[in-house]
Formats: sequence, C-alpha cells, structure tokens
Amino acid sequence: MKKLIRNFLVFFLVFIAIAALFSSFSQADEVKTVGIETMVQELNDSQIKSLVVTGNEIQVELNDGSKQLVQKESGESLSALLNNFSVDPEKLKTVTVNVKEPSGWNYWLGVILPFALPLILVGFFLFFMMRGAKGMNSSAMSFGQSNAKDFNLDNKERVTFKDVAGAKEAKEELGEVVEFLRYPKKFQDLGARIPRGVLLLGAPGTGKTLLARAVAGEAKVPFFHMSGSEFVEMFVGVGASRVRSLFQKAKKQAPCLIFIDEIDAVGRRRGSGMGGSHDEREQTLNQILVEMDGFEITQNVIIIAATNRPDVLDPALLRPGRFDRQVVIDRPDLKDREEILKVHVKKKPLDKEVDLKRIAERTPGFSGADLANLLNEAAILTAREDKKSIGMAELFSAIEKVMIGPERKSRIINDKEKKITAYHEAGHALVAYFLPNSDPVQKVSIIARGQAGGYTLKVPTEDRYFHSKSDFLDEIAVLLAGHLVEKEIFGEVTTGATSDLRRATAVARSLVTDYGMSDTLGPRTFGQKEEMIFLGREIHEQRDYSEKMAEQIDAEIAAFIAEAKVTADRILKENRQKLDIVAEALLKQETLEKEEFEALLA
Repeated sequence: MKKLIRNFLVFFLVFIAIAALFSSFSQADEVKTVGIETMVQELNDSQIKSLVVTGNEIQVELNDGSKQLVQKESGESLSALLNNFSVDPEKLKTVTVNVKEPSGWNYWLGVILPFALPLILVGFFLFFMMRGAKGMNSSAMSFGQSNAKDFNLDNKERVTFKDVAGAKEAKEELGEVVEFLRYPKKFQDLGARIPRGVLLLGAPGTGKTLLARAVAGEAKVPFFHMSGSEFVEMFVGVGASRVRSLFQKAKKQAPCLIFIDEIDAVGRRRGSGMGGSHDEREQTLNQILVEMDGFEITQNVIIIAATNRPDVLDPALLRPGRFDRQVVIDRPDLKDREEILKVHVKKKPLDKEVDLKRIAERTPGFSGADLANLLNEAAILTAREDKKSIGMAELFSAIEKVMIGPERKSRIINDKEKKITAYHEAGHALVAYFLPNSDPVQKVSIIARGQAGGYTLKVPTEDRYFHSKSDFLDEIAVLLAGHLVEKEIFGEVTTGATSDLRRATAVARSLVTDYGMSDTLGPRTFGQKEEMIFLGREIHEQRDYSEKMAEQIDAEIAAFIAEAKVTADRILKENRQKLDIVAEALLKQETLEKEEFEALLA
C-alpha cells in the first residue's frame, strides 16, 4: 500500500510538471487570431507590413508592429485566396510576402502530441503500478523465508562474558562452545564431537538472552538469532519453511551459531494440542528436529536455545544429539547480586556512603533483571527529588517499591483503621522477632504500598536453598499474628488479614501435599498438577488419593495451622507491653527501621 501511494504521488507530480511545461510554451508568445475577412480589409487599407505563410497559417505583421494569426483553408495557396477575395494586386506590392515550409518536427509534434501525451501518462502510471505489484509479489514469494537477524560484531553495544556478572558455570559451558568453534582442532584431536545444541534453562530475568548476546560477542563466527514465535504463522507450512531457510542460510556460513529465544513457543510436547499431528506448530517442531539431527548431518552449526518452561518441551528435543547440553542459570546468590549491581551502576552516580553489599543482602531471590529494574527505579526517585547522586535512602525505597509496590501517601484513612493497621503490623513484627527460625525484620510500616495497607519487611541474612518443617511453622505463626492481634485488641477481625490467612493455608497445604512433612500421613506427596495446554495457563490437579485421605489431609492442614496459632498467641500474650510500645511508635512515626524496632524491644 505504501508503494502504491508513493507511485501515485510520483505520477501526479510528473503530470503537473508536463502540464506546467506546455502551459509555459503556450503563453510564451501570445498572438491574436483573426479571420480572413479582417486580413483582406487590412490589405485594402494598406495596414499590413508583411505576410509569412507556413502551412495553413498566415502570420500577419502590421505597420504598428503588432502581430496576428490567420488560419487559411488546407491546400489553398495565398494567391488563390487573395484572388477569390478580389484583393487589388497593386496593394500587394507594398507588402513583403514570405513562404516557409513547416518543419517535420513541428508538424509531427502538432499531429501526434494530442494523442501521444495521454498514452505516455497512462504508460507511466501502469509502469509504477507493475513495479509496485512486482515488489508485493516478491514479498509474497519470500513469505516462507527466514528473517533471522545476523548479529553485527561492529555494534558498539556488543556484550562479552566480562559484561555478565555471576553465572560462572554457565559462562564456562558456553565458553567451551565458543572455543570449539574458534579452535576445533584442539577438540577433534581428542575425538570430541562438537555439541549440536545448548539449551539455557532458568527463571525469567536470570540472563539467558544476555548470555546468548555474550556468546555472539565472543564468537568470531556468524551469529543468527530468532524468536520461537517468529516460526509460527497462521498459514500452513510457513513455520517449517522458515526453519529450512534458516538452516540453509546457516550452512552456507558454517561454522556459525543460531540462537532461538523462547523455544517453548514451538517446542511444546507433541500430541497434546487440539490440532493433532497436523498442527502447524508441530510441523515446525518436526522440521527443527530433522534439521538438528536427521538423515542429513549438520556440520559446525550450533544451536543455542532459551526457555523458562523446560517441563513443557518435547522429549525429542532434549535427547542427546539434539540439545546435548542443558545449562541451568539459577537466581544469583549474595556474591553474584553484588557483582551484578556493580555492573549496572557503572553509568549511575552514587553517593559515597552507598554500600552495594547491603543492597545485595536485602534482595534475596532477585534476578539480574530485578536488580537492573531496582537501580533504574532508584535513579528515577533521585531525579524526582532533584538530587545529583543516588543514595541509600533511594535504593531502599526502590527495593520496597519493586517488592511491594509504590507508596500511596495520598490514601486517607481514619484513626481507627490506622490503629488497627499499626497493631496488625506490630503483631507480625513482634512474633517474627521472637521466633528463632523466622527471617529478621528489616522494616515495619503502616504506609500503604501497592495493595497492602501496611507491611512488615523480613529479609534473610543469607541465601537459603533448603527449608525445614520448623521454618514453615514459624512462617505460618508470623502470618497468623496480625489476625490474632486484631481479635485480642479489638475483639473482632477485619478483612485486612485475608491475604495472610490465604498464604498461611497455602504453606500448610504444601507441608502436607508437596513436602511430605506430616508425621501422620507419612513421607509422600498428594496430587499431580498438570497444565492444560488448550486452556492456557489453567492448572489441573489430578487426584491420586481417596476421599478418606482428603479428609485426613484437611485435618493435618488444620493441625499445622492450630499449632502455629498457639505459638503466635503465646508470644503475643507474653509480650503484650512491647506490642503496645511498637504500635504506638508506628502511630507516631508510621515507619520503623530495623535498628529502631530492635531498640524498642530491647
């Protein structure tokens, strides 16, 4: 459509130019046209100085210098014309008469141009139309071609392994792939076979795509990258055609690398969709399987793919010979988080007192993308306050914004609801402080953030990968504390504890059904959760236990909650005075940092 509009505009401008040209010619010499009778009268009155005969035109020049044009009959001579009008021959003796033969160019131009000009304009229009149609036809013919983008090694934004903090093991695995491509003889002398594919597994934001960009920056070979969704189209066979085109392009430039991001878009388990074996996505997957390890052996073409859903991938993709290596990229630990923060603060001005280690300690479970977003939010907060450098206050505020949500200082609540919120959060903080397996309280606030009316921020002092039954029971006790305080102080509960109760119930259920920590039911799990492919993200649980066992599961969940409730209730009653002190401090200050909170309890 854009080409058609452009061609029409070009045709219109050409037409205007030609019309302007002819208009200028026609207005160059404006001559008055008169009849034969007028010319005869002027001859009889001796007013004509000269006559010039050119074809069927007679150019008349009068004595005063003005000019006239007379059209005579075709094939009739000037003498015959004047004789027919009985002009006195004596009158012609004073007039200069010249006869000119018309040039062939002017004659043919005058005859042909009125017919040729419209044909020329129409021809131009058709030419531009056909050229646009040819381009559209070319686009249609290349619809099934791969549109993989070749990574530009001269790009100023090139990323290398030095720019990727953490993920030491993953960088080593990928570094071997790059080294194999650059120095293959070193491995071939030992009989090592080049890995066919490398699958990057990890949670969203852990740096899978960043590592692929680093491989592209390190490798001195062509690097093609596509998204898994670019293979799938509504037309049958397009995905498989693009796969073939991609591998043909890669084989011509071997050795090379191919990166497919979000491969789960086309690599889901076959036979589970509504389209059956003729589903377009499955045909695309079949073609990928054949190209990776089929009858024709692909040499020196390594495929790197990334996904955060390895559980839905087809087993044929994961077997040796296709994705030979599976590199797991975990969330960064404390040391890695500090290194990642150092990478992202290179272009950001920081105050001298900023301690990135403290920021890393407060962000357990954060991925690399979360940390980058954290620093970006801190920079935005700093700019909002018209400061020149980022301080610890902005960084801590950004952490809470990322974890909980933005502050809602404009939210107006009455004194009663404010008091309920203060005691509610004080109960959470107090129980967490006295339980040995609970994470330390970093901050308590009754300022609304996100969907929470108040919050108690608990952060572990170190990264933990295993949790015991005692850890979960203490966590349930902390979650129930707000509910118990409301009932103890105000005599009834509010809806403010709804999310706490829901989370406590979920933790207790996981203790029984997932972790096998119930002494009564024994070390086993209950239920198998499966994703229903045709229902999107809906999770279906397949029950592998009887109704009688379901009653026992419910009883065990209730028993865990009751046990945690007793623990929380005991701590609150034993420290009632301290509870009042913390609540009153929250009513006055609205926010208590870790040092202030611990000083009150001390």
